[in-house]
Amino acid sequence: MKTARIEHILGIVLLSGVLSSAGFVLAGGAMYVARHGTERAHYRIFRGEPSDLRSLQGVLGDAREFSGRGIILLGLMFLVAVQIIRVGLTCLLFAWNRDRVFVMISLLVLVMLLYGILIEGR
Repeated sequence: MKTARIEHILGIVLLSGVLSSAGFVLAGGAMYVARHGTERAHYRIFRGEPSDLRSLQGVLGDAREFSGRGIILLGLMFLVAVQIIRVGLTCLLFAWNRDRVFVMISLLVLVMLLYGILIEGR
């Protein structure tokens, strides 16, 4: 497979992933502003994220209930997932081309990404 074809495939994956992620974030932002846009902000009191938005299950649950924050975070999580998919796809495409050095580099990057998200992200 030629390098130009690989770049084209990766470009399509990245473009579609980023655009869909942006769509989720924009839709969630519009919903959040529509529901909470008139509330007054209290800058003297710090409130972190609610506990239901600190896990994947909580974000998915809030997104199913059409919560603006939940949909925004789902879009951001999808953006991170697109990068993991891109690295995995890059590894497969290098394997298709029998380029062992770049397969190993891609696998190393993929392992570090997954380790950072799944193990250290707890």
